[in-house]
Amino acid sequence: MKHGLSYDYIIIGAGSAGCVLANRLSADASRSVLLLEAGPSDKRFYVQMPIGYGKTFYQSKVNWMYTSQANLGLNGRTSYWPRGKTLGGSSSINAMVYVRGHQHDFDDWERAGNSGWSYDDVLPYFKRMESWQHGGNEFRGGDGPLNVSDVSAKLHPLCKQFVAAGQALGFDYNADMNGENQEGVGYYQLTTHQGQRMSAARAYLKPARHRPNLTVICNASVARIVFSGKRAVGVEYRHQHKIHYANATKEIILSAGAVNSPQLLQLSGVGPSQILQKAGVEQVHESPAVGQHLQDHIGHSYFYRSSQATLNQQLHPWWGKLWQGVRYVLTRGGPLSLSINQAGGFVHTRKGLDRPNIQLYFSPLSYTKAPLGERPMMNPDPFPAYVLGVSNCRVRSEGEINITSNDPRKPPAIEPNYLTHKDEVQDLLEGVKLIRKLAGTSPLQAITLDEMRPGVECNTDAQLIEDIRNNADTVFHPCGTCRMGPDPLDNVVDSELKVHGLQGLRVVDASIFPNVVCGNINATTIMVGEKAADLILSDL
Repeated sequence: MKHGLSYDYIIIGAGSAGCVLANRLSADASRSVLLLEAGPSDKRFYVQMPIGYGKTFYQSKVNWMYTSQANLGLNGRTSYWPRGKTLGGSSSINAMVYVRGHQHDFDDWERAGNSGWSYDDVLPYFKRMESWQHGGNEFRGGDGPLNVSDVSAKLHPLCKQFVAAGQALGFDYNADMNGENQEGVGYYQLTTHQGQRMSAARAYLKPARHRPNLTVICNASVARIVFSGKRAVGVEYRHQHKIHYANATKEIILSAGAVNSPQLLQLSGVGPSQILQKAGVEQVHESPAVGQHLQDHIGHSYFYRSSQATLNQQLHPWWGKLWQGVRYVLTRGGPLSLSINQAGGFVHTRKGLDRPNIQLYFSPLSYTKAPLGERPMMNPDPFPAYVLGVSNCRVRSEGEINITSNDPRKPPAIEPNYLTHKDEVQDLLEGVKLIRKLAGTSPLQAITLDEMRPGVECNTDAQLIEDIRNNADTVFHPCGTCRMGPDPLDNVVDSELKVHGLQGLRVVDASIFPNVVCGNINATTIMVGEKAADLILSDL
């Protein structure tokens, strides 16, 4: 063991799961906990203001700003991957949409050999973590640390037109897509509270920061995990231009996210031998699945010109920005207190499916003038317009994330392999056809002038698929790169999130997902943190 301060637990990464662990593991004053975060404090205006994620989307101080390798399925395009690099991790820069996933997703996890991860097993953790605005019930929690808000009364009025359009096509209205049933159309719930973002840092870390047994170090970049034989005993990290060591007497918990967790394992000598050898890293333990099995949702949007005012008219003019800014500062209200993903749903595009295959999005705002992939939410188009979007719920394509150097400052190679499975192409093709069906209903026809992008001239299946390959992109839900499962040759951690073949080391974040859940993944990542805390403490 190297010389350095000793702690019972060292948590690497103060993201959605790491903040949960820091709170739960330090609740007992007899346990010492060190939390290391590569980024700075989250005490920033654009982090705390909900729509500020339009700014943090491209702020390198709080965002890793990764770029993928070229995607064959996207006609050779690269993808921009924002990832949180601040207290709260990606929960501090995401769109705040709160979705648990479909019940069958977690039953799939258990069927894959992960005992204790069925829907019935994880529901208590979802309930424990949340404080749902309308109180607890059989499916919702009412007194947890994470505030979840019903913002339906504050959304743009045109959201009602979208919901009516969905109902016109036979989809049920669902007042709570996180309740008994996920399916249907409705309004998205947000992780906000009193007009501010409710990140994992605000929900879990802030209440625990005063504890003397919890040490939080920001701007601390972990270079590697230190092993003694097959046991993880400490970490080496860079802070204030110096290399430091910290020792763990009980466990090291890797919660650096779907990109950085496999990266750090490989930098530490844990991973596929050919990857480590090529990068010049001495192998500590052969773990072939580290960095493999990457899954991510991919989305595509259509843009429509509106005959009625949208958020564009509130946020495009300089005086509109000024007024909404003043309104937000004084009241914590208005569109700056919300997300632009305001309505949506989970639907089937064909019969015979046991769960939704498409997630819908309605945004009463557009940014057609922006370069592909950019989201200037506070500088939208000067004319009234809205966006209808879809993303796939089930992912069958798998990618990988691997280091290419033994330098921890060099980003890993991200190869998503989007749309390499024909079923995903079919889902998105049916999804965009559904967009046009929605736009053609009387509720949306009443407010629509024309389809700006891709335009009515794009209409054959071949043209629609080509448009998808040319314009669809990530919706920022990477997971699976340290997958949970019983076979150490095909998975990284077991059902207790312990790294196969090693001692004193767990992975706790979205990288452990056996398969991506249906919908946004932040709520599930926080749930994983809650369940992991119980698993860790039960070992005592």
